[in-house]
Amino acid sequence: MLSMQNSSAFLFPSASDLESHHVIPPSQLDDRRNSTRSVALSELPPFSDCPLAEDSLSHRTSISTDDFSDQSPQSWEAEGPSDRSSSSAEAEAKIHDAAHPLFESAFPAAANTAASTAFGFNILAVHEDHDFGDQVTPKVEEVDDVDDLQNIKSLSGVETPMAHATTDTTAAPVHVPRKRGRPRKHPLPVPGGQLKITKGRSKTGCITCRRRKKKCDETKPACLNCQKNAVVCEGYPPKEIWKSGRQKLEDAVRNSSIVACTLPLLIDGVETDIDRRFLDHFVYGFSRVLTLINDDSNPFKEILLPMATQHRGLMHSLMCLSGSHLSGLDPEPKLRERKFYHFHRAIQDLKDNITARESGETEPELLVEDPIIASTIALSLNTICEGETNGEYRPHMDAARYLLVTQAPRNEKFRQFIVEFFQYHDVSNSITSLDRRPAHFNGGLRLPDFVPHAQAGMFLGVFDGLFNYISEVTRLRDRIRERHSQGYEPAVDYQILSEAVSIDSAIRAWETSYVPNTPNWALAQLYRQSTWVYLYRTIRPSRPSDKIAQVVDDGLSYLDELPQDAGAYSIVLMPLFLLGCSAFVPRQRERIQKGFESLKAYSNLRNIEPAFKVVQQVWEVMDTKSEECWDWEKIIKAMNMDFLIT
Repeated sequence: MLSMQNSSAFLFPSASDLESHHVIPPSQLDDRRNSTRSVALSELPPFSDCPLAEDSLSHRTSISTDDFSDQSPQSWEAEGPSDRSSSSAEAEAKIHDAAHPLFESAFPAAANTAASTAFGFNILAVHEDHDFGDQVTPKVEEVDDVDDLQNIKSLSGVETPMAHATTDTTAAPVHVPRKRGRPRKHPLPVPGGQLKITKGRSKTGCITCRRRKKKCDETKPACLNCQKNAVVCEGYPPKEIWKSGRQKLEDAVRNSSIVACTLPLLIDGVETDIDRRFLDHFVYGFSRVLTLINDDSNPFKEILLPMATQHRGLMHSLMCLSGSHLSGLDPEPKLRERKFYHFHRAIQDLKDNITARESGETEPELLVEDPIIASTIALSLNTICEGETNGEYRPHMDAARYLLVTQAPRNEKFRQFIVEFFQYHDVSNSITSLDRRPAHFNGGLRLPDFVPHAQAGMFLGVFDGLFNYISEVTRLRDRIRERHSQGYEPAVDYQILSEAVSIDSAIRAWETSYVPNTPNWALAQLYRQSTWVYLYRTIRPSRPSDKIAQVVDDGLSYLDELPQDAGAYSIVLMPLFLLGCSAFVPRQRERIQKGFESLKAYSNLRNIEPAFKVVQQVWEVMDTKSEECWDWEKIIKAMNMDFLIT
């Protein structure tokens, strides 16, 4: 149903008026305005000059689905009459077999449609204040279905006879639901349509969440989900770029054809980042705890390190030594693994040199190389850093002794250092063992002809003769122990007593060349006190006395004068051990314990702890008032311990 909206109905003039172009008087317009009639298209004149053909026809089609009948497919309802004062005239037309000439002239495009196409429109009346030429031509739209016109109703609600005459009772009813509300932006899926595609699991999460089968938020570098659950995020797997089989084959051929060009090592033995860390620690830290000298003239930096750059085995020994000391400060597993690597390489290098010597592959003048001697000394020091107490130092010290006795080092500067170094550790070793005796005491190792000034010595007491007195006291202890085991009384005979008095006079007359009131001078006095204590504990019975208490107090006072960062702390362990084995007074033991703690904080050598355990065991024997505290060498052996106190 096409109906006009809220406007006055337009009344067509008669054919005679149109032909004569006569303007309708206002009086006649008023009469016609009060009445409405239905006009057929056959009654309309040609629209050649009529403004109706140029303007638009306002109409609207409304479909009503409220009421359905069994006879008609669908009911079409027109809107009610306009609420304006003027009435509307309604015209209905149906074109059957041929288009009307008037319709063809006015609407040529629509005249070619099927003969059964129906049109509906309302004709609006002309307002009083407008001329006929200014009126609007109604707009005619094509109705979708001819059968739907059967249900068109008039404005008054009465069906037209034309609608009844053309009703097709055989057409199937069409049920169109009324659409309510605003249309959806995203329409609902049609039932029975395509199902939702399930997405696969993401493979870009972290390794921990994927293993735990949890959703990962994929935060880099560690996801927040792992942090929230207090687990270690193992990061994300590397991205893999898909490649075809042909590309993989080409990559394999390309990789196989690439020649790996690697640079040689600048220094044999320094191969990795950890090795460079070992080297830095050896130069700037560890070398200062081995001798009195802490400056660039330190022999470990001035003599051994340049020698190691030309000898792979010695470099492995020094790296092992530095790694052992550093692993005590930093318990990182990689440091220990690399340290053991250097140790095995150093041992293998020594074996290769021995094999070459036995097979005659080496020239006679190269049978004993200076780096080989230095390597054996470095490996013996490694046992000190590790705190080994099962005699691991013995084969290295024996090899160094053999090499030094059979063939002296060719480099005089190295010879001076290595002889002093070996004798210091060799003599100190005799204080804590029953079968280790100094090599120079037996005449097998002679000191260099050039005895430097005391300031040039690397270890106190070797070149100035103090260690000779310690070796003589050790010999007296062996003779007293032997007489005591054989049941001789007294164990200290007149000959032993005479030799002891001679040693006592030499110790009293001994003087150091160091400047008084310096750390090295205080250290020299500490060595002098401990040497006398060693002689007193060897000759006199193991009982408290004022003499031994006074000497121990004086020795501890010299120890207190040493600064905490003094290089003298590098060789304090041996005299501190002798004072500890002679501390009968409890107040002295507290100071001895503090001395061991300060020494460990300075050098971090792990042989300090077993040395203090021996001292504590000697104290326990002292408290029982037993004479067995005299022989601390046997106490160490009973504890199944064998180590260096250097």
